[in-house]
Amino acid sequence: MRIKFLKWLVLPLSSCSALVFCSALGGFSAAAHADVFEKTLHNGLKVIVKEDHRAPVLVQQIWYRAGSMDETTGTTGIAHALEHLMFKGTKAVPAGEFSKRIAAAGGRENAFTSYDYTAYFQQLHKVQLPLAMKLESDRMSNLTLSEAEFKKEIKVVMEERRWRTDDEPHALLGEELMAMAYQEHPYQHPIIGWMNDLQTLSVGDARVWYQRWYAPNNAVLVVAGDVKASEVFALAQRYYGGIKSRVLPARKSFSEPPQMGIKRFVLKAPAQLPQLVMAYHAPTLRDPKNDSQPYALQVLAGILDGNDSARLNKSLVREQQLASSVGAGYDSTSRGPALFTLEGTPSEGKSVADLESGLREQLALLVRDGVSLEELARVKAQITANEVYKLDSVFYQAMQIGQMESIGLSYRDIPVMLQKLQAVTAQQVQDVARDILKDDNLIVAELDPQPLSGKPKKHASEGEFHAH
Repeated sequence: MRIKFLKWLVLPLSSCSALVFCSALGGFSAAAHADVFEKTLHNGLKVIVKEDHRAPVLVQQIWYRAGSMDETTGTTGIAHALEHLMFKGTKAVPAGEFSKRIAAAGGRENAFTSYDYTAYFQQLHKVQLPLAMKLESDRMSNLTLSEAEFKKEIKVVMEERRWRTDDEPHALLGEELMAMAYQEHPYQHPIIGWMNDLQTLSVGDARVWYQRWYAPNNAVLVVAGDVKASEVFALAQRYYGGIKSRVLPARKSFSEPPQMGIKRFVLKAPAQLPQLVMAYHAPTLRDPKNDSQPYALQVLAGILDGNDSARLNKSLVREQQLASSVGAGYDSTSRGPALFTLEGTPSEGKSVADLESGLREQLALLVRDGVSLEELARVKAQITANEVYKLDSVFYQAMQIGQMESIGLSYRDIPVMLQKLQAVTAQQVQDVARDILKDDNLIVAELDPQPLSGKPKKHASEGEFHAH
């Protein structure tokens, strides 16, 4: 699952207080990154430290610049499968011992795989950083990949696919949408992999993936919390510095050809309610200083779906009662292309076609009449407030740094991005709605609910992380 940043936080701010709040942005963004330090070891491992001394805790995260988009046809799901296998031990740390040792130290650990990267983390008391580094660096180069463990774990992955995707109609709809949206780009393949590929993967595929991508010069180590940067750099050199760098494969450059007209599909699956998703091809952030459309799209998403008073909820749920729920989404930061999405569930007695007409009407009104200064101020206040409140979480501070570094941007871009978001004008929002949200860029996905089997159903847990 892709991890999204700059999500909208609902705050009861007036437009006046919003403007006052936003005016403090320059000082906030500079202060937020004043205690970030960076060093690259001789083997190419980039180490980034965010000092935060409010509590005696820390988080270590290791981010590998390899996700499901780097897989080849026939081996989809191998990035996620190897994430599972990374907990199956080394000669020094047998299977299951990694998690036991972290737990015994009072910490917790987990991992996640996305289209763009794979990451592993531990949260512990600050004195336990040497333990976390010793364990993580060991499996960077010494992972034991046995046929027996592979066969057991791939069955776990296949079962995860069944209950997270195959038995979840909304997840199936999303998977089919991505496959329909992307003709050439590897985002067309699900992160967990197609079931046929999972059934034919081998431990040899896992070894190839591990040897290809799990190298210090393809990773970013992020440590945040009650630490001193100089001490972290010394520990990183001690535990990670002796791992040899590798020659990395040439990265393939994928481009998605322009869509030449609207695409539609209907998915029939057991479900209680219908659902509509309208997804538009959209640009992603490549040049934080000079790009403009991604920032305008983020503000547009907030205007449509920022809180209960935002346009879609106010008009389609409360006033017209066309939908029981409705929303908008857009992620500007990724290695690949993006989609701007509108989605909703029709109210009882209303159809998916009724809801699509309602959504189209809202877009037409926005393109015709633009947005108000009050709406603009509200969304900008929400963006700034969200960034302020993120500082409460040491874990999230590290996540933001790691994600930016893993997709080809830099944590140093974050203040620039916030300033650019604050500079978005009402005209830019109106223009981007007109230029991007048009039928030639559109995929319409409909969930047509079929009778439920009546059997009890497992439910996927919320969030991005997998239990091991």
